[in-house]
Parts: sequence; C-alpha cells; structure tokens
Amino acid sequence: MFFSADCMKFKASVLLLVTSLAIAGCGRAERGMIGLAAEPQNSDVASNLKEHQIFVITSRAPDADPTILFSRVRSPEMGLAKLSVSVPPDHRPGEIELPRSGLPDPERHFTVTEPNVFASEGNFTSALQAELNKRTAKDRNVLIFVHGFNTTLSEAVLRLGQFVEDSNYTGVPVLFSWASSGRLFDYVYDMNSVLIARDNLLRGADLIAETNVKSVDLLSHSIGNLLAVEAMRQAKISGTFNRSGRLRNVILAAPDIDADLFKQQLTPFASNERKFYILISRDDNALAFSRFLARGVPRVGNDDVEDLARLGVTVIDLSEIHVNGSNHTKFADSPEVVQLIGKRLSVDGRMGARNSPGSFVPSLLLLPITVTSATLAQ
Repeated sequence: MFFSADCMKFKASVLLLVTSLAIAGCGRAERGMIGLAAEPQNSDVASNLKEHQIFVITSRAPDADPTILFSRVRSPEMGLAKLSVSVPPDHRPGEIELPRSGLPDPERHFTVTEPNVFASEGNFTSALQAELNKRTAKDRNVLIFVHGFNTTLSEAVLRLGQFVEDSNYTGVPVLFSWASSGRLFDYVYDMNSVLIARDNLLRGADLIAETNVKSVDLLSHSIGNLLAVEAMRQAKISGTFNRSGRLRNVILAAPDIDADLFKQQLTPFASNERKFYILISRDDNALAFSRFLARGVPRVGNDDVEDLARLGVTVIDLSEIHVNGSNHTKFADSPEVVQLIGKRLSVDGRMGARNSPGSFVPSLLLLPITVTSATLAQ
C-alpha cells in the first residue's frame, strides 16, 4: 500500500504528538484537592467568600485518601456526597484559580471543603431537599453535570463550581462523576466506565425526582455526553424517560460521540423530545484527534451543522469563539458562552415547549455564534 507525502507527514505528526503526550502523562499522580485549604489571613475576606454547595452522585469507589475521596476505580455501589466550593474574591470568569503546589489559599484560589459522604440514599435525598428549601420556589431547580474524559473527582467538582459561579446558576448543582481514570491514555477504560455508569445515572435522577425539585437541567461534556445520551435512550426504551415532566434543558457540550451512533441513539425519541442543545466547534483539537482515532468518522461535537440540525436538535456553533488551549471546554472557558448557557438555564419552560432557539437569539446579537435548528423530517 502506498501513501501520499501529505498523509505520511500527518501520520508522523500524530505519532510525535502521541509520543509527547505519553511522556508528559506517564506516571501522573492524582492531585487530591478535597478538604485542603490554608487558613485565610484576612477575616473580612473569609467571611465574605462566595460558596457553592455541590452534591455528588458517583460510580467511583471510595478512596483511602480523604483529599481524593472517590477514586478512579469503578464501584458496583453508588457513592453519594456533598461538598462546598469557595470562589476567590478576584476570580476571573472562565478560569479555575489553583496553586501550582501547596495548599490553596481561599483568598486567591478555589477550594473544595466540608466533604460529607452520605451513608444512605435517604440521607442524600433529605440533604438535597433541605438545600432546595433554602431557595425561593422559582429557583428550586437542579443542574446535573456529567464531566468528560480524563477527569478526576477533584477536577470535576472544581469545574462545576466554576461553571455555577460564572453562569450565575441559582438552583442546586449535582455532579454525576463516573469512574474516569484521570489519565490521558486510558481512553478505552474511560469509555467503558461511561457505559457501566448508565444505571447509576438513572438511579441518581430518580433520587432527585423524589424531592420537590421544580425542574431539572442536564449539562454534559465530551465523552460524558455518551453516558448522558445512552442513559436517556435506555430510559426512553423502558418507558421511564422524563416521566415526571420536569426535565427542562439538555445541553451537550463538545460531544465525543460517533456521529453515526448519535443518529441511532435518537431513533426512539419523538420530535418534541429531541430539543437538545448541541454545542459544537470546528477548531476542537481534542475531537479532531478522536475523529482521527475513529478512522475519520465525525464526532458530534465537530460534525456538519446541517446534518445535525436535520435530526431535530438545536446546534450552537462556537467555532468563532476563541479561547486558549484545545478549544474542547469552551462551554466553561469562555465567559461569553458560560453566561449564554446561564441565561438559557434561567428561562422557565419544559422540554418540547419549542421555545428554542428563539430564547437564545437576544443573547447572541453581539456574539460570533450561530444557532441552527430544523424540524425533524416526518
């Protein structure tokens, strides 16, 4: 078999990239951040720190290290917890301020403190209900966040804390943390961990539904979208999808899902149940590499806009939004995009109300973002 010079150069570039990443990622020790914080020096700052209470549902096994809390190992039992994330006074939207080493200083860094592992589902539900009761009736909402590939529990908690802060979300955030290895070259392990976690995600949703929550929003990222969509498909086939009628928004950020698989996943859903928001970007380097590994099959997060819209979903193209890094986490790294999602989450309504994409339009007037939606062909 003969290859063109351009093809050979591309393969050599990919090999060099993989080798470099392997060297950088070899032996990476997990950095636990839970329960670690230096004592604030300024009492006035300490008393005015903004804090977010984050609930955790996880398919990870408990870890003996309390700063890690739940490990990269899969567990047959579902873990339930609650944590407090504090935000430094000089926080810049789109960033997670952390120390390079040593203890995080609450005056300058995000901190994760007050870990509380629940002994039972009933204790978790009661605590979640108590947190909802602290809010006015209109704000008794829950945001479920499903993180992506190569993410530890500490990283996922910090990311959700930053997103809640920057989006001005007023409901209760719930992290669903599947057993990601947190290692760059454990992609296959992570993909299988995603599939193993489907039942736990659905059980976690049932626990949330046992409260008086007004509505539930779902935000997932990267390969976490595979888990979210697979779980929803499983629920749809079993006749339990959104049976409470409280599912409000489904936002899939940079989905690392095979485009052909996604079409199949949507098959059981009626047109008014496909009101998902898909955040895509043509310059997503992580998905470009994933596409290469998939022998050129597009990932949903960098697929053709019109092809996706014909499935009945709403496509939000972030290609002209520029951030540093791989462009894979624009949903949280870009202050404009975070605030855009926050505005969407503040709009009341139920899935299938067909208020999309119009509810996004006023927020898009000054942003280089395009929204595309098409009626599903009958």
